[in-house]
Amino acid sequence: ALLGNGLIISAVACGHHLHTPMFFFLLNLALSDLGSICTTVPKAMHNSLWDTRDISYAGCAAQVFFFIFFLATEFSVLTIMSYDRYMSICKPLHYGTLLGSRACAHMAAAAWASGLLYALMQTANTFSLPLCHGNALDQFFCEIPHILKLSCSRYYLRELGLIVVGASLGFGCFVFMVFSYVQIFRAVLRIPSEQGRHKAFSTCLPHLAVVALFVSTSFFAYLKPPSISSPSMDVALSVMYSVMPPALNPLIY
Repeated sequence: ALLGNGLIISAVACGHHLHTPMFFFLLNLALSDLGSICTTVPKAMHNSLWDTRDISYAGCAAQVFFFIFFLATEFSVLTIMSYDRYMSICKPLHYGTLLGSRACAHMAAAAWASGLLYALMQTANTFSLPLCHGNALDQFFCEIPHILKLSCSRYYLRELGLIVVGASLGFGCFVFMVFSYVQIFRAVLRIPSEQGRHKAFSTCLPHLAVVALFVSTSFFAYLKPPSISSPSMDVALSVMYSVMPPALNPLIY
């Protein structure tokens, strides 16, 4: 993950021919991937190497905050990238006007700001709950569902309300991406030349693969049926959605 995302960041930053909206948003995606994997894996590696299982309360809160921050930002950036692909293929004559450098900077800033705001609310709300059932998490990093299992049940509604709001916003972004790609595929199929269709598809398929990887691993981790839930399964699913996307996204692109 470090090598692949670092290479993408270096290539986009140093290659002047890559200073386009598509690669600018790819740079932001790589930054969010780097941030998310550096939030969880180094501490897990440290605990494994030193044979410890401890993390401070402040360290746990910081881990929750940064993980949600980078995860929410990544999903926002993926949504913006679908809009970028929609504009480049469906409205190419307006592409340079509507997606200038200032507009791209504003959209990227909005993605990072929304991730920051949601992470602040989620972390403050989670760590304001009293822990009534000990302080041991069956996970390799501080994950909100496992923290909620330790809290008093009567405080759940406030936390669940915030999770529902986040899920609703995420679903709205997902619907926007689906709508964008329906329009994109309709436009691509109207391109007369096979070479033109291939070029259009080649710019969309990496983004589609990254979205599919991110959504499928996250949804399965959080929406799996209780009948298949177990400590080892929970850890395996958490690895899938927290480690696999940052490691595989650079390979896909």
